[in-house]
Amino acid sequence: MSNRIGDQLNHHLRSVAVVGLGYVGLPLAIAFVNKGFQVTGIDVNAGKNELLNKGKSPLPHVSDAEMQSVVSSHRFIASNSFAEIETVDSIIICVPTPLTREHTPDLSYLLETCSMLGPHLQPGQTIILESSTYPGTTKEVMLPLLEKYGFTAGKDLYIGYSPERIDPGNKQYKVEQIPKVISGVTPECRDRVQELYSQVFEKVVPTSSTDAAEAAKILENSYRLINISFINEFAQICDRLQIDVWEVIAAASTKPFGFSAFYPGPGIGGHCIPVDPLYLQWKAQERGTESRMIGLAHRINLEMPQYVVRCLKWSMPNKHSLQGVPILVYGVTYKKDTNDVRESTAIELLQLLIEEGVDVSYHDPYIPELSLENGHRLHSVELTEEALSAAECVVLHTDHRQMPLQLMADHAKMIFDTRNVTGDIQGNAVIRRLGGGAFEL
Repeated sequence: MSNRIGDQLNHHLRSVAVVGLGYVGLPLAIAFVNKGFQVTGIDVNAGKNELLNKGKSPLPHVSDAEMQSVVSSHRFIASNSFAEIETVDSIIICVPTPLTREHTPDLSYLLETCSMLGPHLQPGQTIILESSTYPGTTKEVMLPLLEKYGFTAGKDLYIGYSPERIDPGNKQYKVEQIPKVISGVTPECRDRVQELYSQVFEKVVPTSSTDAAEAAKILENSYRLINISFINEFAQICDRLQIDVWEVIAAASTKPFGFSAFYPGPGIGGHCIPVDPLYLQWKAQERGTESRMIGLAHRINLEMPQYVVRCLKWSMPNKHSLQGVPILVYGVTYKKDTNDVRESTAIELLQLLIEEGVDVSYHDPYIPELSLENGHRLHSVELTEEALSAAECVVLHTDHRQMPLQLMADHAKMIFDTRNVTGDIQGNAVIRRLGGGAFEL
């Protein structure tokens, strides 16, 4: 293929490959299609690709109607062949960057992707990483992996980083309305990245380096981890003091400056908030320093399922044992209205309840079955009047919008509300709330 450096800018970079069609990649691919781009989605999951090419969505926050519209435009195709990238101008990488069991960065998906892309790269292409990662990844890991195929960044290959800001289930902001932070490993690379994203996003925010853009994403999620962990700790203090933390937050929120409200919960899950800060922690420790704030926040977050179990014990007639007690957990995803259980604290909670000898069950409209690390496999039970009445307690872990609160209040014996969604609801159930000031632990 001839060098297309000049042609790319003249033709406005109208063809894109998105590698990884998950919670980040699929909405991004749709946004590009809707702006008139020809988009090739690359995913190793052949079953998912077949579903997408039929106009069916595997994600609850992407409707079948959206997928059917994208497919009928004839500007989208999903494939598992990396050879497809040979005909596109730009490649955007949206693969998972999870943690290892030791809570250190796992870049295996990125490394594998680079090795699959390398043999098919063409002169003049732009390659952008969107996966959340530690500062230095783009320059220190991805750049040398791609340049070994005979390219030079800024001359015949344009490499950049742009952190994803997808919020699954958020209906307030469309993908293209969220300001897009961008960067490049050279000024020329940054210009190409900016040229591409400016055609899709309403606002593009350039940074001076890929390191800065990577750090910006980690700062966003470290800010949330630290503040949510603090309010979870504060909720526990309020329980000891017999003060309602929700009332306190509402009162503090009336201040028009200097305060941002965060809310307690059973622990933070997902692929970003509990993960990204540990990428920074790892990188900091590699350089001989650390974030004590991140370390403490991470520890508090890990302890939240244990705190929920202690509250449940206190709520039972025999405050020292949950042995044989039937408990139903509502919602196991890390946030409402998604089918994502990555890092969900519900998994740890269910495991702890099983270890306590609880007769545990769960219901989640998005998760028909769930595998736990201790070898147990659970199936979502039907949320009937009988199932609710049979449980000594219903734990509200995830507040899906379709949650039948009144049904639960009418037929459950007790509800332990970790999200403050029961409000003033009336029914037969005794309502306990995390941070509600009712626990003398």
